[in-house]
Amino acid sequence: MKSFIFVTTEGFTYQPNSESPEPDIENCQVIGFADGKDLEDAFGNLISENEYLLETNFDEIIGYELRHKNYHKFSKTFYLGANRKILEE
Repeated sequence: MKSFIFVTTEGFTYQPNSESPEPDIENCQVIGFADGKDLEDAFGNLISENEYLLETNFDEIIGYELRHKNYHKFSKTFYLGANRKILEE
């Protein structure tokens, strides 16, 4: 079985503490993760395991294979605040 992530460019995102009535950042939203023999199989598994997705207004979903079997062990969190401090110096 291969692992996949499913995202959409539909929808909107606001920055934390935003007071703007308009979305202020373009984004991709993660719809979910699923396993399967290929993208189509994994998408079917995503839907069967998360039937509520069919009740949302999202339509276009993009799937990407996560090539490394233990992809979650190779993630890293980054913080923009540290970069802002560098720019201020």
